[in-house]
Amino acid sequence: ARKWVDLGARRLHLVDLNGAFAGKPKNLEAIEAILDEVGDEIPVQLGGGIRSLETIEKYLDAGLSYVIIGTAAVKDPGFLQDACTAFAGSIIVGLDAKDGKVATDGWSKLTGHEVIDLARKFEDYGVESIVYTDIGRD
Repeated sequence: ARKWVDLGARRLHLVDLNGAFAGKPKNLEAIEAILDEVGDEIPVQLGGGIRSLETIEKYLDAGLSYVIIGTAAVKDPGFLQDACTAFAGSIIVGLDAKDGKVATDGWSKLTGHEVIDLARKFEDYGVESIVYTDIGRD
């Protein structure tokens, strides 16, 4: 993290991949260490395993600037709406797709949802931004 900041990064993107597969945070200590090192210097965003308002609050209180909601947004759009209301300006949607279809659960499950349709829908919810990953190329 320090290296990226020193090289001029304007934002740091973190993924708790273990959390994405587990459906709950798995690397909180490592994330807090990164925030302690650079969190006051640049915005830090995190995705992976974020499935509750309590988790969002914990991460934002720890110093994250943004949280990225992926699987939970697709499976429970009402949760995303609640998160956007409770934490306005801090919610990013992560949409992972292959051949235009959204994937969930750490890329392990393809859904029937078209990525562009969900992006448009979630934009109306007031998300701060959308992070798109073409998992067929990543």
